[in-house]
Amino acid sequence: MVKTIQWTTGGVVMIDQTRLPRETVFVTCRDYREVAEAIRSMVIRGAPAIGVAAAMGMALGVQEADPARLDAEVDEIAATLAATRPTAVNLFWAIDRMKTLYQRLRGKPVDEIRARMTEEAQRIYREDIAINEAIGCNGAPLVPDGKTVLTHCNAGALATAGYGTALGVVRAAVAQGKNIDVFADETRPFLQGARLTAWELMEDRIPTTLITDNMAGHFLKSGRIGCVIVGADRIAANGDVANKIGTYGVAVLAKENGVPFYVAAPISTLDLNLASGAGIPIEQRPASEVTQVFGVPVAPEDVAVQNPAFDVTPARYVSAIITERGVARAPFEESLRELVLG
Repeated sequence: MVKTIQWTTGGVVMIDQTRLPRETVFVTCRDYREVAEAIRSMVIRGAPAIGVAAAMGMALGVQEADPARLDAEVDEIAATLAATRPTAVNLFWAIDRMKTLYQRLRGKPVDEIRARMTEEAQRIYREDIAINEAIGCNGAPLVPDGKTVLTHCNAGALATAGYGTALGVVRAAVAQGKNIDVFADETRPFLQGARLTAWELMEDRIPTTLITDNMAGHFLKSGRIGCVIVGADRIAANGDVANKIGTYGVAVLAKENGVPFYVAAPISTLDLNLASGAGIPIEQRPASEVTQVFGVPVAPEDVAVQNPAFDVTPARYVSAIITERGVARAPFEESLRELVLG
């Protein structure tokens, strides 16, 4: 399984996901600004993965910060990383965790602060892999044997520190001996399903079929699909789910055809401070992602474009939310809070 991101003595090394599947290229970010740019430009993407990247970016920034103005520099590092992408709450969760640790370490020797911040970033990395494996174990029993799983976007090892959330459930079900295959939506306009999910599953030799986004309804109606499993970038207190654009439509089609719609995400993706999905900020991406495919124009020049990167699926379309602490079902206001409080 490919390593999405790693801490090394030379910097933060990550696979360039914009180059997949045509070539496998690793980039090294040697300062926090390069980590921020990698997040912004989607060299690394997926809510858990950018959370890990932000933690490593914080640690990297402290390594090079001026000890005489460390407080101000930590604030600047955090603000730079937080400004990269607005929707995935894991980004802000990781930054807050690193800032909280820094506040506890203030006044200690700079070398100790740097070492502890590095240790914390690596701890977040290890925790993410363990969390994804737990999500997989909790979700595998929900996957029907002998059926197809439909997924949208990429919520696999590439979207996390390793193993994956939605694809972690698929991997765990396969490991349990279930006879399943996967239909991957292409996920326009950035093609995470076509470029990343299909590649990742084929690397694991899990039977995979690529479909265009507008084929989902056809196959959900066919009876072949046993369940839909997607990841999430932010989940509100009422169970509304922000995920890659197009998820809402898949959820509606799934409910219309009696197919369970599952969301797999870590507790860090929950934002219980938001009462509903109406408060989730939706990132707007460049028009060129819609008007071009790999730099080739496919639309009239100067046509007006809307390119929201995410949509919000209302909780009424969500059958269950699979986390590392268990499976939440409606009413989500109660079940999600119980999972968070332990």
